[in-house]
Amino acid sequence: MKLLVLKALLAALVVQCVAVTVTVNKTPSHSVPSTLCMPQFPGVADALGDGGLYAELLQNRAFQQVSPNTAAALAAWHPISNSRLAVIADPSPVSNALPNSLQFSVPSGSTGRVGFTNEGFWGIKVDASWTYKASLFFRFPTSSSFSGALTVGLQTNGGTVLAQNSTQIRGTTTKWTQVSLELHPTASAADVSNSFFVTIDGAAGAGQTINFAMFSLFPPTFKNRANGIRIDLAETLAEMGPSFFRFPGGNNLSVSRQGQTTATRWQWNATVGSLLDRPGRAGDWGYVNTDGLGLLEYLQFFEDVGMEPIMAVWAGYSLGGTSLAENQLAPYIQQAMDQINFVIGNPATSAPAALRASLGHPQPFTLRSVEVGNEDFFASNTYPYRWKDFVSALQAEFPQIRFIATTNAWNPVLSPVPQSYDVHVYQTPTWFYQNAFYYDGFQRNGTTYFEGEYAAISTNPNDLFGSVADGRLAFPTVQSATGEAAFMTGLERNSDIVFAASYAPLLQHVNSTQWTPDLVSYDAGAVIRSTSFYAQKLFSLNKGDQYLPSTLPTNGGTLHWSITREASSGRTFIKIANAGSTAESLTFQLTQFSSVSASGTLQVLTGPETASNTPTSPAAVVPKTSTIGTGKTFTYNAPAFSVSVITLTTH
Repeated sequence: MKLLVLKALLAALVVQCVAVTVTVNKTPSHSVPSTLCMPQFPGVADALGDGGLYAELLQNRAFQQVSPNTAAALAAWHPISNSRLAVIADPSPVSNALPNSLQFSVPSGSTGRVGFTNEGFWGIKVDASWTYKASLFFRFPTSSSFSGALTVGLQTNGGTVLAQNSTQIRGTTTKWTQVSLELHPTASAADVSNSFFVTIDGAAGAGQTINFAMFSLFPPTFKNRANGIRIDLAETLAEMGPSFFRFPGGNNLSVSRQGQTTATRWQWNATVGSLLDRPGRAGDWGYVNTDGLGLLEYLQFFEDVGMEPIMAVWAGYSLGGTSLAENQLAPYIQQAMDQINFVIGNPATSAPAALRASLGHPQPFTLRSVEVGNEDFFASNTYPYRWKDFVSALQAEFPQIRFIATTNAWNPVLSPVPQSYDVHVYQTPTWFYQNAFYYDGFQRNGTTYFEGEYAAISTNPNDLFGSVADGRLAFPTVQSATGEAAFMTGLERNSDIVFAASYAPLLQHVNSTQWTPDLVSYDAGAVIRSTSFYAQKLFSLNKGDQYLPSTLPTNGGTLHWSITREASSGRTFIKIANAGSTAESLTFQLTQFSSVSASGTLQVLTGPETASNTPTSPAAVVPKTSTIGTGKTFTYNAPAFSVSVITLTTH
């Protein structure tokens, strides 16, 4: 009996030690699109610009979409000393789009410093090397004899002033007047427990009332853009080498959950021009979007990073389940047409394009792909007529653009036949490695596919969207990243029909999260790159432009690979995803090439199955780089739960 057990153990050991042989064909089967494995702008997780990608530091800066004279309207604002604060429906608002103002009253008998603070988005980072740009509008509701200093600045939550600047104001200023001041901190704060303040002298201001509107506080921004992007988040995304960006975000495009009506949809024309003319909208996930990060700011950011947009247009469906009737679509088709013209139109013949030019960008932006709606499989019974009417009109006007359908592929049948479909999947790590061959059976009939949203979000297939206690992932893990990487090898293998893919969601503020996991997490002062971020980065920066056929992995197994090549340099990228709990040995045969470099570079992302990068351990799992011996035949041992990229040169 013992002998039989020993033989069984030896047999199992031999199986584990036998390398999988991968024979690589030197003749490419197809080109690899530059748009594989990139991010998409999120529709969740308090990252739709405000408090995230958009660099504005003040929360509730213009009292948009709030109910006046309620405590909720004062979110993030707090009095200093005995000051009185209220958000009012101003009888003479700073603009039609911003009807509310902050009314600040100083009680009689006040002394010392009085005013108010803004807590920012769960804190404000104060860096002594930065210059902050602060601005606000003010007016006195009734003319008075007041004359004194208005001071704005940054302070710790304990009251230590870190930066301040002042200007003189007078009570005779009864019309809205803007104040703009620079702040230069004398020291960096130890943490983000800081706030923005506005004060006057209590004795001089006793009995006074001042209305304020449209506050703003900006740190330095990416590429020094006015009204621009947060530097560390922009640099983190640029680090991935992205070539496209899907926007304005899935559910962000659709309709607010607070109302679920057509009127509350994202509208491009309400997001451009002066900030005073942007009313904002109640977001789909319970927070207000100021739309400070509007259509033009998106496009400038894409241009600054070197990405092209995949832009969506609203197509007549509301998240509440309401679809517009066919005879109601015409004005919304025109609005979609205007949105596209703002991006690529000729200012001489298009009013939206002329508006773009007046805002400082006369040349068209790049735009090659437009999605018609978002997740219209929720309204598949009405999508056929909506798709037909939108696409027929838009294709006639913009024949150079690829229009992407957002129902399930081929169900229902659409006319005109879609050039492309957007496919979304949120699943378990196991599902992803088991479905690495998902696209292998798709017809090659001219239609292409955009894997517009995908992520491993739970280990529980029976309750994917449940709680963390029930298997939902708070942050991507090594297991989820390796499962996704196995799926990505299939995307590369099928990149003759899969032209783009994007992990989603992209961003989450760790202090206010509606969806997990996300590719990049952050707070007011720091950025956390997830395990999935590093897997995406490994694929993105080692893409190549030719797919080299090779021995196929086992369909449904845990070990997958993909081999691509850069034609101009001969650099060859072997990507290996081991989503299993044991190491796997692979022998690569590149004997068809005339020459293969004797050594190469190895990048490996690996760690314990459940390990994550978190706010308390932001670098728990990061890729490690080393040199590896290669040649026409070489063997590599892929660690358990790992994503590996071997880069060598072939000719």
